[in-house]
Amino acid sequence: MTHEAESRRAAVRRLERGTPLYRVLDVTRPKAWTRLDGDVRHAVRHGALAPSHGWLTGVHGPGWRGLWDRAADRVRETPDEARLALALCDPDGRIRQAALAHAAGRPEVLSLVAVRATDWVQPVRARALRLLREALPGASAETLAVTVPVMLRLGGRLRGGPIVELLDGLLRAGDAARVTTLLLGCRDGATRRAALSAALDRGLYDGLGLALVAAGDPDPAVQERAASAAVAADEADSTVPVLLGSRFGRVRAAGVTALRGAGRHAEAEPYLYDRSGRTRACARWVLRQGGHDPVAAYRAACTGPDVPDRAPLGLGECGTRSVDAPLLRELTERGGGRVRASAVAGLRLLDAVEPARMRALLDDPEPGVVREARRALYG
Repeated sequence: MTHEAESRRAAVRRLERGTPLYRVLDVTRPKAWTRLDGDVRHAVRHGALAPSHGWLTGVHGPGWRGLWDRAADRVRETPDEARLALALCDPDGRIRQAALAHAAGRPEVLSLVAVRATDWVQPVRARALRLLREALPGASAETLAVTVPVMLRLGGRLRGGPIVELLDGLLRAGDAARVTTLLLGCRDGATRRAALSAALDRGLYDGLGLALVAAGDPDPAVQERAASAAVAADEADSTVPVLLGSRFGRVRAAGVTALRGAGRHAEAEPYLYDRSGRTRACARWVLRQGGHDPVAAYRAACTGPDVPDRAPLGLGECGTRSVDAPLLRELTERGGGRVRASAVAGLRLLDAVEPARMRALLDDPEPGVVREARRALYG
């Protein structure tokens, strides 16, 4: 048995012992909820789990599987979330349907209610969808951040159409603050992408707001789309500083590109030495559009007293082998470790590698230089 399989079985056993859901699984991972549903069903069917659902019927013992639909109202106690979760995942559709009667007002199991909204049993599916429609408009930000990612994944299921419609209504016609909350506070990248799409369609952000989203979001798709929208907003004075200050290369590249539209071509020069290759390429393009020569700028930087770390690499990206290779070879022997490593990388890009020189650099005290020399020699 794999470690993952044993971990999932252990989660079901812990749930049987009454352990709260947030201690059994990572509730922020959408797949964890659908896996739990399948794991509980598998455990019950194969005799590894025999939960008592007497709290649904008032009858404890082996007769609980004779539950009828009308028994949903015969409640003698309020179940804890572990017992409620087990019932919501039970193989018996009558148990699942009866359990839904006790899921109202229980945000901790709303993700399982969403799973039941794609159930193969029509009455279960109908009741779950009704609960979702009632719960989502007033749900807290924390509950939405857990439930919406699950709903997004469920939308692709055979019976996921109503879930898609419900989620679309929540994002595109619901409270705008909920969209903002999901975009800025949800850990799930797919959810943030959906929220951004809704925010753009509804015009919920100005250029500065979009720039802030792009600069701070770790998801590449969100960065790309938000940054493009921020540039298109034509608010360079407020958006460009935010974009250029991002730690993400593709966002800085968008900020550099925006300099051209603002007529501020010369301001792109510092980004010729950016750690992002995409940003460096955009800086070269913007400078050329403004009538400046990026190759000349690289050559001047590489011959100056304080060579920027990535100036040799940039020269290798756009220079000429016959002219620039001698300068880069010189830089492999002087300057800081990053400059020397950058010079080796530049030589490789210019196809000007001298094997003997590269072998000598394998003994360099700077790990970056050794790494680049190995790459130049062996690919």
